[in-house]
Amino acid sequence: MTSPLLPVILCGGSGTRLWPLSRETYPKQFLALSGDGVSMLQDTAKRLDGVASHIPKAPPIVICNGEHRFLAAQQLHEAGIEGARLVLEPVGRNTAPALTLAALVAEPHAVMLAMPADHVMNNLTKLHEAVQTAWQLSKDGAMVTFGIVANRPETGYGYIQKAQAIEGHAAFAIKSFAEKPSLEVAQTYLESGNYLWNSGLFMVRADQWLKAMAALQPQMLQACQAAIEKSSQDLDFIRPHSEIFASCPADSIDYAVMEHLPSNQDLGIPARVVPLDAGWSDLGAWDALWDVLPRDAQGNAHTGQTLAIDTQNSLLFSETCLVATVGVDNIVVVETADAILVADKRRTQDVKKIVAELKAQKRKLASSHRKVHRPWGWYDSIDSGERFQVKRIVVNPGAQLSLQMHHHRAEHWVVVKGTAEVTNGDKTFLLGENESTFIPLGHMHRLANPGKLPLEIIEVQSGSYLGEDDIVRFEDTYGRVRVTV
Repeated sequence: MTSPLLPVILCGGSGTRLWPLSRETYPKQFLALSGDGVSMLQDTAKRLDGVASHIPKAPPIVICNGEHRFLAAQQLHEAGIEGARLVLEPVGRNTAPALTLAALVAEPHAVMLAMPADHVMNNLTKLHEAVQTAWQLSKDGAMVTFGIVANRPETGYGYIQKAQAIEGHAAFAIKSFAEKPSLEVAQTYLESGNYLWNSGLFMVRADQWLKAMAALQPQMLQACQAAIEKSSQDLDFIRPHSEIFASCPADSIDYAVMEHLPSNQDLGIPARVVPLDAGWSDLGAWDALWDVLPRDAQGNAHTGQTLAIDTQNSLLFSETCLVATVGVDNIVVVETADAILVADKRRTQDVKKIVAELKAQKRKLASSHRKVHRPWGWYDSIDSGERFQVKRIVVNPGAQLSLQMHHHRAEHWVVVKGTAEVTNGDKTFLLGENESTFIPLGHMHRLANPGKLPLEIIEVQSGSYLGEDDIVRFEDTYGRVRVTV
């Protein structure tokens, strides 16, 4: 029986420690942090390209938040990933339920490789070698984790203690798992040579995972099974039943299953660890990004428009304008269209405190950007004032907004680039570059791009209320509800 390698991409999380670039509506897994234009999700989805040809491969399963479904689907399409199945979590329940959902929709003998979408691997050759070793073990029934070869006494990761080597494989049995240690304990782990960092990467056959869940986490398994049995499907998305899945206990793959296997050998699921030295990073905070980016002779990492004078060991990240520094050391400066972060590089884990405070103040900056992505494209609110707002709107080729109307605002549209198909009341017509139309308050209207290039318009809104919830939607290609554009 064949055991195809099935990537399971865990695409949840909000990445609050990478604020202001990563936010709930557009978290880090969708960002191109390395400056090459490839998002972390896309990089993860293509990471297994080039794995040994004798290993059969299946299209990925992506587990993501329902709010990010179109963003994930679009990025996979742009990366040339075909046949992906997207399972939409109605609420986050950590990685063990997420992997269980994937196992329930996978072929029983598929070998699942659970990969968080926000990891970095700089040496794919080493990764592919480790994956080949893990696949050989997993197709025969083992559950394998990948242990990162430690190069420093790291206190921010959990550790895996190796036991005896597995004959014929570059792998080890697992003796124990250890929580994040103190610096002194981490130093002893490093010196012993018997400990590896816990990467959060796992490989296991789908039927073996479900067997382990039945024995170790039956309540979790039952909730996931019921949620999938009553799931619905629209477009390319699988939607587990929301209320049933919300009742599922939350836990990680490590705590729910992996750590129990060494002491439950009667289950017949051996626990194995494959050492991995592939330039791995989980990019949990800005200092981790500084660590993986190229740096100049002064130890500075640069992205975007930056200028560093008498500056050392710093990360300068610019999204829209010049970031310049003079006479500073070991700092992080991150500029976006609506926020600027300045932090000591040793304190980047505390950026999440900024997000918590913004949420306490009920400020939108905690969760959303000025530039908002939609399934049809995106818009950027470039200016606003009393009774007016100006947006730059880009519509993807072949895409269209919903057929809608507003109670409190009128709109002027000016085509800057491309061709617009406009529905305005009972008329439908085309507009070219430098042409415009006026949408009176209360008129039914729709904007579409019939062309093969992106459509760009400037929209000027005027009225007594300009909130995004002033929308009555009559038709929508994407199955969205009334309160979203």
